[in-house]
Amino acid sequence: MGGLYSVAYTDIIQLILIFIGLIICVPFVLMSPYTMDISQTLMNNTLHAPWIGQLELKNIWIIIDDVLFFTLGGLGYQSFHQRTLSASSASSAKLTCFVAAFLLLVFAIPPVLIGMAAASTDWNQTTYGSPSPYERGENARVLPIAMQHLTPAFISAVGIGSVAAAMMSSADSALLSGGSVFTANIYRTILRPQASDKENEWVVRASVVVVGLVGTSLTMLNKSILVFWLFSNEVAYITVFPELFCVLFFSISNGYGAIMGVLVGLVLRLLSGDTSLGLEPIIHFPGCTLEDGVYVQYAPVKTISMLAAIASILLFSYVASILFNKGILPEKWDVFKVKAQHSPVPLTPVGGAAGDNENEALSNNIFSEQRLHN
Repeated sequence: MGGLYSVAYTDIIQLILIFIGLIICVPFVLMSPYTMDISQTLMNNTLHAPWIGQLELKNIWIIIDDVLFFTLGGLGYQSFHQRTLSASSASSAKLTCFVAAFLLLVFAIPPVLIGMAAASTDWNQTTYGSPSPYERGENARVLPIAMQHLTPAFISAVGIGSVAAAMMSSADSALLSGGSVFTANIYRTILRPQASDKENEWVVRASVVVVGLVGTSLTMLNKSILVFWLFSNEVAYITVFPELFCVLFFSISNGYGAIMGVLVGLVLRLLSGDTSLGLEPIIHFPGCTLEDGVYVQYAPVKTISMLAAIASILLFSYVASILFNKGILPEKWDVFKVKAQHSPVPLTPVGGAAGDNENEALSNNIFSEQRLHN
C-alpha cells in the first residue's frame, strides 16, 4: 500500500503546485499594460476576433463527438483504474470521481483566464512581437508564451517552474507505467512466460529507456506535443474503451472479437482522415466539404469508429464462439480458449444480480493484477 499512498500524495502535490503557480500569474497577466479588459474583447472585434468564438450549426456533430471523446476516452486508461480500484470501497471510488469532476472545472479557471488575456493582448507591443501566437500557429503554446511575455521574470519563473515540475513528475510515472505494462502484459505473459524476476527487472529498465527515447524524439517534431496527447486519447477511445465496455456488459466478448474491434476501429478512423496528422480522408461521410484545399469531416468520425469497434467485437466474438463451441473449427486452433467459455448467448447486456456478481468478480481480478504489476 505504500506505493499507492505515494502515487496519491504525488498527484495531490502536483495539482496544488500547478494551481498555485497559475493563480499567482493570473493577476499579472490580466493587469499587463499590453492587455485590454477581457470584458471588452468578449464580443467586440478589437485587436483580434472575439475570444468567445461563434457556435455554428454545421459544427454541432463535431462538438457532440468531442464531448463524448473527452468524456469516455479516458475511461480505458490504466492510471484511472489504478486509482479507483485502489479505493477502500466502491462508494469512496465513486465519490473520488465526482470530486475530481468538480475540481477539474475549478482548476481550469486559471488557464482559461490566461487564454482570455492572451486573446486580448496587443502582441506587437510585447517582446514577443507581431503577429500573435494564434496567427503564427502557436496557439497550443499560448500559456507559457503569455507567462513569459506578460508577467515579470520572477513571476514567470514561478508559473512555468511549477507546471514543469508537475509535468516532470507525470512524465516519470508514464515512463514507469509504460515499462511495467509492457513487461507484465506482453513480455512475461506472451513472449517469455518462464522469465525470471531478475530478467523481468532488466526488461522493465530497458522498456523505460526505449519509451523515454521515443517520447523525447517526438518533442523534436514540428507538431505540438498536444497533437500526440490527443492522438493517444483518440486511440484509447476507439480501441480500449470498446473492449472495456464489451467485457463489462456482454459475456459473449472474447479475444477474437477484441482483435477485430481494434483493427476495424483504427482502420476506419485512419480512412476518415485527420488534418492534424496530414491524412487525407478516403471515406467521405455526409457533410465532408473541401475548405481551402483541405477536406473537413463534419461527421462524428471518432464516435462512429468507436461504435464500429463495439459492433465488430460483439459480432466476431459471437461468430468465433459459434465456430469453436459447435466444432466447426478444431479446438487446437482456439488460441484464446473460447471453447472453455460458456456457450453462445444472445447479445444482450448482463443484468440483475448475476451481472453485478460478475462485474464485482471482474473488478477483483483487475485489482489483483494491478497489485501484482505495481
